[in-house]
Amino acid sequence: MFDSKTRPRGQNFVCAGEGAGVALTAVRRAPAGHGSPMHMLIYALVEASTADEALAAGKGVFDNLVGVDRHSSPVFDYYVTFDESSTVAGQSRWGERPTAAPVDSEAGQELLEDGWETTKSAFERNLQAVKDALNELSDEEIMRDKDLCRHAFQKVGAAKGPDIALYEEHGCGIRDRTQLDRLLDESDSLWIVPADVHF
Repeated sequence: MFDSKTRPRGQNFVCAGEGAGVALTAVRRAPAGHGSPMHMLIYALVEASTADEALAAGKGVFDNLVGVDRHSSPVFDYYVTFDESSTVAGQSRWGERPTAAPVDSEAGQELLEDGWETTKSAFERNLQAVKDALNELSDEEIMRDKDLCRHAFQKVGAAKGPDIALYEEHGCGIRDRTQLDRLLDESDSLWIVPADVHF
């Protein structure tokens, strides 16, 4: 149904906390009237000199996240970037977005803020579910996974997937503000590339 842009990838990187697993719960739902809630926007932060270079690098990140490379661990089914035409994803679902934008531009700042707020709100929601489970359930109930409490534990520890909206150039999820700020401070040529992903 979608061309997954089979581009060979060189190295296989392991993200911190990656072994924690990934939960399949929507963080941001598609706008009303757009059908399935199993779509969300994610963003790749990549070093590049031009928009074309940034888009190519972003697609490399997204390829990793959908499992194009046989050594990668897919966490999404497919992606559509905003240079592509689709009747069910990308611009048709979310409206116009830049295909890539310098992070220090107004458009780049808007995309970055959207990605960070999506990640932060998912973490806060999942963390509250964990706190509630620890306060309200016995050890035996937690072990039995009453109210899917262990699922919430897993989502708090996720390194990739629907609870993470920002990714660095190796496909590792950006999970805390210190990590994001360090990435922003270390680069003078950082671009942000959005994609609509299905999971």
